[in-house]
Amino acid sequence: MSASSLRIRAVRAFPISHPVAPEHAVTLGVGRQVKRDAVLVRVETESGLRGWGEAHHGRAPGAVARLVETTLCQLVTGMDAHDVNGVWKRVYDRQLASHGLGAAACIALSGLDMALWDIRGQALGLPLYRLLGGASRAVPAYAGGVSLGYQPPAALVEEARAHVEGGFRAVKLRVGDRPDRDVARVKAVREAFGDSLEVLVDANTSYDLDAVRRVMPAYDALAVGWLEEPFPAPDAASYRRAASLGRTPLACGENHYTRHEFRRLVEDGAVTVLQPDLSKSGGLTEAMRIAHLAGAAGLRIHPHTSMTVLNMAASVHLLCAIDNAGWFEADVSRVNPFRDGLGDVGCAVDADGCVRPLEGPGLGVTVDEAFVAAHPLVDGPCYV
Repeated sequence: MSASSLRIRAVRAFPISHPVAPEHAVTLGVGRQVKRDAVLVRVETESGLRGWGEAHHGRAPGAVARLVETTLCQLVTGMDAHDVNGVWKRVYDRQLASHGLGAAACIALSGLDMALWDIRGQALGLPLYRLLGGASRAVPAYAGGVSLGYQPPAALVEEARAHVEGGFRAVKLRVGDRPDRDVARVKAVREAFGDSLEVLVDANTSYDLDAVRRVMPAYDALAVGWLEEPFPAPDAASYRRAASLGRTPLACGENHYTRHEFRRLVEDGAVTVLQPDLSKSGGLTEAMRIAHLAGAAGLRIHPHTSMTVLNMAASVHLLCAIDNAGWFEADVSRVNPFRDGLGDVGCAVDADGCVRPLEGPGLGVTVDEAFVAAHPLVDGPCYV
């Protein structure tokens, strides 16, 4: 296919929402979920190929979509869709490096970049993991997503049991409620399933240093695999101090942007579990750079996955293409139409708790555009 036929003709963004029924709402450190939001980015070439990517909603999906369509679109229209590095650099140089650096710009670029990789795969007839230099393999997954939230210990054990019986060897519990209640929930799950289950915890930035001092001895004793995001991403000082309070590894990265922020994380040495989100951190192009940076420091990559099957599929492809791959975060939410209804295929976890990359060209997902049209943006916060 000629370079001219892969010239970018149009870039569109689609903010979508799905209200969450009260009986399916999960409460965690950032509040009670009332809806799901996502932003889909569609890139079309002169030849008619359409690639899809996911940009995180950033709690402002309409604003992220507007940024894609009013700014990024004009910057990249006419460029070669194969030139992912060139497109990335143009957006970074003209939008991020100076006045535009921030969450919204990097999130918008992430969705654009993912869509370009989808187009490249379609143009070459290859699945993404092959374009990235990888091979199909079984990737271990943990039960995560918006699930396993605040509830009585016995109920939490039963929710976890369904996932363990389904093949998962690891689960991620939501903490950040109150130290004593957090410890009680983690202890109940550990006692119910023993040492064969990997137990991870995520505070969703709801701890302070005093809370970490209180919970860390219990998490150490209960062999918790990692404590995720005890503090907001910019609070590097608290991460450094918390690292000395116990043996449980600290994890973060879903709210860090570009390799430059990850370089500071690696150099600080406090965080040893890195979790870039492909819909936030700069897309697949930047995630590969982050993975190489982490690999040079002997650290693994455990991508944070977001709302839709697009980011989930892309994360599995990434994990099959790097030599320092960690866990895949499988969304085990009770109801997630963006996982189950947006595309023609999903990221199914097998009986051994593993997932494999999709084999179709590009991301391997055919987006149902009627589904997109049926889920228009709903204004308001997604957590209350």
